[in-house]
Amino acid sequence: MSLRTVSLRRRVTLSAIGVLGVVLIGVVLLVDALFAAQSKRDVDTALLEKARVAQQLVKQRVRGAELANRLEGRGVEVWLVMPDGTVFGNKPDEEVANEVSRQLIDGSKITVYAETAVITAAQTRLRRLLLLAGIGALAVTIGAMLLVVRRALAPLDAMTTLARSIARGNRGYRLNPSRADNELGRTAAAFDDMLDSLEGSEERTKRFVADAAHELRTPIAGVQAVAEALMQTAGAEERERLNLLLVRESRRAGRLVDDLLALARIEAGLELHRERVDLLALAEAEVARTRLLAPDFDIVAEGEPAFVSGDPQRLAQVLANLADNARQATGPSGRVRLRVSRVGSFARLVVSDNGPGVPPEDRERIFDRLVRLDEARDQRSGGSGLGLPIARGIARAHGGELSCIDPDQVATATATPEMDLAPPAPVTGPKAEAVAEKQGQGGGLPGASPDLKDSEPPGAGAGRQGGELGEVGGGGRRGDSVGAAFEVRIPLAE
Repeated sequence: MSLRTVSLRRRVTLSAIGVLGVVLIGVVLLVDALFAAQSKRDVDTALLEKARVAQQLVKQRVRGAELANRLEGRGVEVWLVMPDGTVFGNKPDEEVANEVSRQLIDGSKITVYAETAVITAAQTRLRRLLLLAGIGALAVTIGAMLLVVRRALAPLDAMTTLARSIARGNRGYRLNPSRADNELGRTAAAFDDMLDSLEGSEERTKRFVADAAHELRTPIAGVQAVAEALMQTAGAEERERLNLLLVRESRRAGRLVDDLLALARIEAGLELHRERVDLLALAEAEVARTRLLAPDFDIVAEGEPAFVSGDPQRLAQVLANLADNARQATGPSGRVRLRVSRVGSFARLVVSDNGPGVPPEDRERIFDRLVRLDEARDQRSGGSGLGLPIARGIARAHGGELSCIDPDQVATATATPEMDLAPPAPVTGPKAEAVAEKQGQGGGLPGASPDLKDSEPPGAGAGRQGGELGEVGGGGRRGDSVGAAFEVRIPLAE
């Protein structure tokens, strides 16, 4: 968009003067035409009156030259022809505006003429007067418009001053228009809204950068400390333990960097490789992946097939994030259900668990970047606090939404007879690994050293929101009740 910038003050002033000039010209022309028409009517009336007076004078025995002399004057000429052919008066040499002829009672004929010069002179004086008055009106208007427009556009100058002040670093100032139901009020209100949005975004960016730096400092400091300890350690067993710690801290830093990059890609516009995807199949693949990592964990996928047009890798990442969150919140003895259904034109995926849940006031805040509700537990799990923002960004990139909903809204969807069933036998072997790898979520570390038990598979760390579902709200709920529930809605494929 290219905004054409001209002087608004000059444009308004010239426009007003131009409009006034056109109006004045129209008024002059109209007045001149009306004056000419009225003058012609007045002349006709005057000539008719002269002819009537001539009849009266003839009755009074006024004849010949005396009659002509008494009727002439003030631009009126008389031509009198007597019955015997004698002529009195003179025909006008100039163009006449009108003439009236009458037969008098004594048999003579009189013709009364009105000279055009009389009317023309009056019109000329009127036009000169209108011209002078118009020029004077324009001059006064120009002076008045300069003052009025300057005052009328003062709010724009205030906006310019405020914008320059904010550009110099003076934040927090606003126009605060007294009324927002007119042009300048709406512009000022929109200007204030824009400043609120920009300053809020700036603050969020600063906070995010500071938080990200703080998050990265911990694993990097850990790597540095372990590396220094390695240089001073001679024992083989101690060196092996420190090597494992070094790997774990480096993976933790790597997961955080990957999460930051993923979030940056989402905010810049995520590129999706769309195809027809069954959410139920993705949920079953996520169940298989989770059982590879935790064979004894109770997680079940249920529901009906629901096909969407989306990127299977990205959607699988959403499921992995939510499933890992639920698994961290409930612990080894928890229960997690992934239920797929179709609601109207949307595919609905609900991930619910029987953990402590999320307080209602935090159900939206947990989607902010680097937010943790249980800081200590999340630090132990290695979560970065970016999993849920990433998952929501992916859902929105698919035209859907991810939200943390009230457990009561999904009680009928999740509290099914399957909740009372024993956990199905773990899926193991090449088939499960192949399914997990196909969805881009494989890579769990079965068989890894016990010292690496806190390490997580690639992609799982991005799903950690840490304590979003952690031990909050007091006295967590267990058993078959629903503790926390996340709902994903994606438009169904056509």
